[in-house]
Amino acid sequence: QVQLVESGGGLVQPGGSLRLSCAASGRTFSNYAVGWFRQAPMKEREFVAAINRIGSATYYADSVKGRFTISRDNAKNTVSLDVNNLKPEDTAVYYCAAYPTRGLSVTTSPEIYDSWGQGTQVTVSS
Repeated sequence: QVQLVESGGGLVQPGGSLRLSCAASGRTFSNYAVGWFRQAPMKEREFVAAINRIGSATYYADSVKGRFTISRDNAKNTVSLDVNNLKPEDTAVYYCAAYPTRGLSVTTSPEIYDSWGQGTQVTVSS
């Protein structure tokens, strides 16, 4: 497993932006696909975005397409999630997660991810 630490959350007004970061340590990061998930109060955890282990493919939930962008820098062992045009319904705890893979595809199923960060709170409110 890798150790993951998220940062960058905060309180932002509707329409605002944030950059969420996920710093990894412990294993060869380029062997891991990475995803972002979120969980709002009283709701189930949901997939947000994912990127394959070399950054050549990305996937997004329909609710965030065109507003969120996931990227990674394997030299720095980091994954970023740029969140733009935020809406109140984006309010949640955002989690970074990873799993080891030799392939270039990536799953959106949280059950496959075996490393999770502690989460960072994003609150969208006026």
